[in-house]
Amino acid sequence: MLLNCHTYYSYKYGTFSVKELVSHLSKNGYDTAVLSDINNTSGGWDFVDHCRKANIRPCLGIDFRNMEESATCCYIGIAKNNAGFKELNRHLSHHLHTGEKFAARAPSFENAFIVYPYRPGLLQHLKAHEYVGVRPQDVNRIVMEDNGWLRRKAVALAPLSFQNTEDFYLHCLLRTMDHNTLLSKLERKHAGSRQECGLGLQQLLDVYRQHPFLVTNTQALLEQCEIDFDYETHKNKKAFLGSPEEDYELLYAECMKGLAYRYNNDPEAEKRLLHEIEVIHKLKFTSYFLTVWDVIKHANEQGYYYVGRGSGANSVAAYCLKITDVDPIELNLFFERFLNLHRNSPPDFDMDFSWKDRDNIIEYLFTKHGTAHTAMLGSHNTFKFRAVARELGKVYGLPKSEIDGFIGSIELDSKIGTQKSAGLMDKYKQKILYFSQRLSKFPHYLSVHACGIVISDEPLHYFTATQIPPKGFPITHFDMYLADKMKLYKLDILSQRGLGHIKDCIDIVRKNQGKEIDVHQVKDFKEDTYLNNLLMYGKTIGCFYIESPAMRQLLRKLDCDNYLTLVAASSVIRPGVAESGMAREYILRHHNRDKYVPIHPKIGEILKETYGVMVYQEDVIKVAHYFAGLSLEEADMLRRAMAWKFRVDDGFEQKEEKYFENCKALGYPDAVAQEVWRQMEGFAGFSFCKAHSASYAVESYQSLFLKAYYPLEFMVAVINNFGGYYNTEFYVNEARRAGATIHAPCAARSQYLTIIEGTNIYLGFIHIKSLETTIAEGIPQERDKNGPYTSLEDFCERIKPGMEQLFILVKIGALLFTGKTKKQLLFDSLFLYGSKKTLLPDKNTLFPEPALSFNFLPVPQTVRQDALQEIQALGFPLCSRFELLTDDFRGQIKAIDTVNNVGQKVTMVGYLTNTKSSTTRHGQYMQFGSFIDDENNTFEAVLFPDVYKKYPLQEKALYSITGKITEEFGVTSLEVHSLKRLEIRF
Repeated sequence: MLLNCHTYYSYKYGTFSVKELVSHLSKNGYDTAVLSDINNTSGGWDFVDHCRKANIRPCLGIDFRNMEESATCCYIGIAKNNAGFKELNRHLSHHLHTGEKFAARAPSFENAFIVYPYRPGLLQHLKAHEYVGVRPQDVNRIVMEDNGWLRRKAVALAPLSFQNTEDFYLHCLLRTMDHNTLLSKLERKHAGSRQECGLGLQQLLDVYRQHPFLVTNTQALLEQCEIDFDYETHKNKKAFLGSPEEDYELLYAECMKGLAYRYNNDPEAEKRLLHEIEVIHKLKFTSYFLTVWDVIKHANEQGYYYVGRGSGANSVAAYCLKITDVDPIELNLFFERFLNLHRNSPPDFDMDFSWKDRDNIIEYLFTKHGTAHTAMLGSHNTFKFRAVARELGKVYGLPKSEIDGFIGSIELDSKIGTQKSAGLMDKYKQKILYFSQRLSKFPHYLSVHACGIVISDEPLHYFTATQIPPKGFPITHFDMYLADKMKLYKLDILSQRGLGHIKDCIDIVRKNQGKEIDVHQVKDFKEDTYLNNLLMYGKTIGCFYIESPAMRQLLRKLDCDNYLTLVAASSVIRPGVAESGMAREYILRHHNRDKYVPIHPKIGEILKETYGVMVYQEDVIKVAHYFAGLSLEEADMLRRAMAWKFRVDDGFEQKEEKYFENCKALGYPDAVAQEVWRQMEGFAGFSFCKAHSASYAVESYQSLFLKAYYPLEFMVAVINNFGGYYNTEFYVNEARRAGATIHAPCAARSQYLTIIEGTNIYLGFIHIKSLETTIAEGIPQERDKNGPYTSLEDFCERIKPGMEQLFILVKIGALLFTGKTKKQLLFDSLFLYGSKKTLLPDKNTLFPEPALSFNFLPVPQTVRQDALQEIQALGFPLCSRFELLTDDFRGQIKAIDTVNNVGQKVTMVGYLTNTKSSTTRHGQYMQFGSFIDDENNTFEAVLFPDVYKKYPLQEKALYSITGKITEEFGVTSLEVHSLKRLEIRF
C-alpha cells in the first residue's frame, strides 16, 4: 500500500533502519510496501528478506531527486519485476556516474512504473506506465482535476520516512548538517514534511476515504509488482571459459602441472588434490578459482610480487596453482576450513600486491570481465559519536570554543557517551548528547571497501546501482556483508608496503651489486641458521609484520627460531589471544610443554599443537565441533557470529544456547563450559586463520633474508616505500647502524627517491618537507638529461627555483658539490636574486657576463648548525641526536646492560621512537614507549597509570628515564618511576 518508504540509506534524510521499517509496517497492518530510498539501493536486498520473514510482500523502487538543489522528489520508479529493478539501477547509475541532474520527466521504462508527485496539469500528459501520486496534503487540491484522468492515473502517495515527531526533528538535524547551516536557517525546500511520519493502515485509509479509487489504483499497481531475489545460489561468474565443463578441464590441467612443480607428483598430495578439485567443481566454484588463478598468472607475467593468504591457503589446489606459497600439507591445514560440501559461506582469497602494482591489477580485472559485471564493493561509513556531537554543536549555533570544551568533557565508553557534569548541561547540550547517541552508527555516506571486488554472471545492475568514487572504478551500493548474504562472493585485492620493499630491494641489489636474487626459495630460508638466530633475538627492524616492539618482544619470549613458531606468533600477537586472556599462558606453556594442565582433557587433545590454547580461527571450529558437538557447519557459523562484525546475526543466541545444551549433555562442568565459551568469544573476532598466519610468516622470512644478507639495500627499499611501523628517521638510523654512510640530498648525486652507491646512501629529494614536487623531481631529471650542474648559477639557470626553495636546498647541503660552504652559497644566492624572490632576468645574451665571485674568510659550519638545518628540512638530523645534548650524561646503563640489572633501579637516557597507549582491566590509561640509546640499541619502557598521569610521553625527544628493570621470559623492560625531557643545544 505504501509506495515511497525511506530508510537511513536515504543519507541524511531517512531515520528508519531496514529492520525497524519492516517492523513498523508489520505493527501497523501493512501487507505490501515499496522501499524507494533516495538515489540509493543499499537496503533493497535486506528489505526483501525481512519482509518475507514478516509476511509482507516487498516491492523495490528508487526515489529520484536532485538533492543539491532541493529535497523535492522528481519522480519515483517502482520495479514491476527484477528486470525493472535493473532498468532503474541503470538509470540511477548513469546519473551518479556522470553527475547529470534528473530531468522533470523520467525516460520510458519497459518494466517499471513511474509515479510523479501531484502537480496541476500533469495528469493529461502521462504515458501508459506513468501515474500521479496524491499525497495526504494534496487530497483537497485534486477536486478541480478531470475526473476521468484522475480515476485512471492517480494513486495514493504517502511517503514514510519517520516513525514519529522526534524522528522528524532528527531528520531536520540531518538536513541541516547536510547543508552546513543553522537549524533556524534550514529552508523548507531542503527538508521533508511532517506528514512523512508513519500512519497506521486504517489512518491512511481514512485520509483517502473521499477518493477510494486512489487506494484501489495503488493496490492494482502494486499487484503488478513482484521482486524475486534468490539468496541460495551464488551470483558470481558461472564460467571462466565458455562452459563449466571447459573450466573443469582447465582447472584440472593447471592443478596437475602444479602438482609436479610443488610435490613432484607425490601420491598423497595427488589424492588430496583430486578430492579438492571435485569439491570445488560440485560447489560450482571452478570459475572463481580460475579467476584468481588468472590474476596471479597476469601478475607473474608483469613481474608483480604478491602474497596469497586467507583461508584459501588451506587448499592444495591453490598451492598448486601458485595462488599461495603456503604448503597446507606441511602445516596440517585442513581443506574443509576453506571449502566443504556443507559450507555455504564463500571461499576466502586475499591477494596482496605491492602498493605500486595494485591499481594495475584492479584495472586488469575490470578490463578482463567488463564494467557491466565488475565493481568494487561499497562500504557504509557511519556517523561517529564525537564527530556528530561537534556537527550538532554547529547546527545549534554554539561557538567553536564552547563546542570544543563540551566535546572535551564527554567520556566515551565502548558504545555510548556520557557527560561528566550532566546536571550542568543546558537544553542544547542535552539535545546534542541525546541525538549524537541516536545518530551513532547511522550510515553517513557510501565509500569504497578497502579491497573487495565482485564479478557477477548477470550484469550488476540486476542487483544494485553503482557509482564512481574518486578512485575511478564503479562501486556497489551494498557492502561486503550483504554481498555475502546474497552469495555474490568477493575477491580481495589488497596493497601493502612490505611487498614493495621486497621488490625494490631486489632491484637495488641488482643495480648496486650486480646480483640476481630469488626470494621464492622459502624452504632454504626456513633452514638458514643465521636467519633463525636473527628471528630469535628480534633483529627484525624493517621486516614485514615482525618489526613492531611488541612482535620483537614476543619473538624473544618464544625463543622463535623456526617457521612453525613464527606462524603461531603471527596469530598470538593478534588481539584475539590477548582478549581471551591466554597470550601469557601460551608463552608459559611453550616453555613448559609437558607440565601444563589444560582446562579439560578434551581441550588438551583437540588443541595439542597449541598447548590447549586457541591460537587460530580454526581452533574455534575445532572446539565447537569436537568439544561441544556442533556440526562443522554450525561450528563455522558460530565462529563467524562471534566476530564483532557479525554480532547482529539473528542466530547468535540460538548457537550459544545449543553450545551450552550440548556441553551439559556431554557432562562437562558448568564452570568449564563457561570458561571455554569466554575464551572462544573473546578470541574469535580478532584472530587469524592458520593459513593466513603462515602466508604472513613466508613474507616475513623473505624480508628477513634480504635484511640479513643485503642490509643496506634493504633499508633503502624500506625508506623508499614508507608506511612501515617506524618513521624515516628510525630507518635511516638503522641503515647507519648497518654500516652505511648517510648523505643529505645532493643535487649532483641524489634522485627523487633515496639511492645507494656502494655503502653510501644519498637521501632523496622527496624527504625535504617544504620542497616543491616539481623541483624535487626536476633536479635529477634535468641532470640526467643535460649533464651535471657546474655551479650555483648553472643550477639556478636550469632549475629556476624561487628564492625560498633555493635557500631550502642550500641549507640542507644540496649544493655543496660547488665546493662552497653553505654560508657562501647563501650570500651568492642573495646576490643572484637581488631583492626579488625569483631569478633575475636571463643573462644568456650575445656576450654573457661572467658571474661575480667573492672570497670569504672561512667561517666554520658546526655540527649543531647542520643538525638544526637538517631538522628544519627533513624533520631529523643526520648526526646522532645524542651529540646535541648539553651534557655528557648518557645513562647509568645502556640497553645491552639491562639483562644484568634486573630488579635494579636505574636511570637510562634514550630517544623516544614510538609510543602505544593501552588501558588496564579497570579502564585506566597506561603507555608503552620504545627508545634507542646512544649505541643505537633499543629498549622498552612501561608507564603504569599512576606514572602515566604525571609523565605522559607526548612527543619524540631525548629523555632521562628512571625506573626499575623488570624481566619476563628473558625479555627486559624499564618500569618507569619518573622521567624528564633533556635539553639540546644548536
